Amino acid sequence: MTHSGADRATLRALADEGNEKALDRLADLAEARGDLDELHELLDEGCARAGHLLTRRAVAAEDLLELQRLSDAGCDEAGDELDRLLDGPAPGGS
Repeated sequence: MTHSGADRATLRALADEGNEKALDRLADLAEARGDLDELHELLDEGCARAGHLLTRRAVAAEDLLELQRLSDAGCDEAGDELDRLLDGPAPGGS
């Protein structure tokens, strides 16, 4: 399968029918394009893969507010990462 628009349309149709693998593939394609809006939309649709990818980005950026938003949206991984970062050493502390 190539990465053309037709393939995305097919994946979207499959995802709309409840195919979780198609949702995951759409998330991977959105991640490859850096399309955060689509990743958030996919998360809103219940795509755990999108939540994982958004969490990974937020952790890399140490974006605690984004992790909180993701956690509030039901992404348990984001909540765990937020707790881990908040439990870490204080900035400038020993």
